[in-house]
Amino acid sequence: MVKAANLIYHLTMTTRTQLPPIEDVLPHRGNMLLIDRLIEFNNESLIAEYSPKSDTWYADAEGNMPAWIGLELMAQAVAAHVGVLKRSEGKPQKNGVLVGARRYSATVPIFTANIPLQIHTTIFYQDISGIAAYDCNIKNGDTLLAEATLKVFEPDNFQTFLQESLS
Repeated sequence: MVKAANLIYHLTMTTRTQLPPIEDVLPHRGNMLLIDRLIEFNNESLIAEYSPKSDTWYADAEGNMPAWIGLELMAQAVAAHVGVLKRSEGKPQKNGVLVGARRYSATVPIFTANIPLQIHTTIFYQDISGIAAYDCNIKNGDTLLAEATLKVFEPDNFQTFLQESLS
């Protein structure tokens, strides 16, 4: 189950170095990295930020991001939570997979280019097998833009898991 320790980091202008750069906790690079920075972290939750770019692969004719990509924003925020948690515990990071999503709901059809989004993730279930579930949402300020529950799996041996999954 989820650990109850009260490990909290908060990102501000004066304490920016307390949370690692996103590149240190996610393997994604280039225009596949959909998190700009980490804002807040504790053992149960994380808040990340991303501003959709008008000149990248997902941009529509007006330069906006389709809201369905919110699932990937949430998945990367979950991966960042796991990565920062592992770092804080002195454990090596492992690869994981998104198993599924429940009730993805967006209140908007697009995320407007260059408008910052805050991606919130909160773990509500985790077991020793590597299965976990996170409640996630995307906001702009106090305005809820999308929400879902993501189910993830962190196998002990990722390569073996992939080979068994593909055969």
